[in-house]
Amino acid sequence: MINCLIVDDEPVARTILRNYCSHLPEVHIVAECGHALEAKVILADQPIDLLFLDIHMPVLTGISFVNTLKNPPQVIFTTAYEEYAVTAFDLAACDYLLKPFSLERFIVAVDKAKEKLQGSQKRVAETNQLARQTNFFIKAAGKIYKVAYADCLYIEAQGNYSKVVTVGSTFLPKMTFSALLALLPDDLFIRVHRSFLINKSMINHIDGNRVYVQQKEIPIAETYRDSFLSKLGL
Repeated sequence: MINCLIVDDEPVARTILRNYCSHLPEVHIVAECGHALEAKVILADQPIDLLFLDIHMPVLTGISFVNTLKNPPQVIFTTAYEEYAVTAFDLAACDYLLKPFSLERFIVAVDKAKEKLQGSQKRVAETNQLARQTNFFIKAAGKIYKVAYADCLYIEAQGNYSKVVTVGSTFLPKMTFSALLALLPDDLFIRVHRSFLINKSMINHIDGNRVYVQQKEIPIAETYRDSFLSKLGL
């Protein structure tokens, strides 16, 4: 469900938007109002995903209004003036509907907003997942150990085992290298060789085809070099 707020000083324009929204069951109109200051109060009080926002309004224009918002929702500008389009998109507007616009064009704009909202929700979920999961478990020498991502230096393949080297310990769990590879987040751990996975945050420096994780010298295989450097932003 997309919670939206209609902000337009023309009652007829609000009626058209309300009618268009009625064709889209996923769009829920939380409120509508005739000027930006009233919208600001509503935004402070209710969760709004999407603003249908006129530009020419009394007291404060739609553009100025968005500039006042610290964390604006998705915005679709609805206006009779095309000259503000560039400014609107500079404000990361979702779309810019030039009045009068058709229901078809309105649906296209809402679909864009929906995609952006879904992308944003996915990123939040991934961030939350990462925040929740900060360690992994391994079984070695008859015990189960919790290893914090932040403490793990590197992992080395050892046949049917894997050597997990942390800041304070070394473990030899009976886990294949590929099984550990699947367990660890690829934005934190990077494979640099068929037998080595390193913690990106522990890299000391890179010298030619060698990467130094603290004092440990680890080879960078030609096969993995480009993806390794790419993940470092190089």
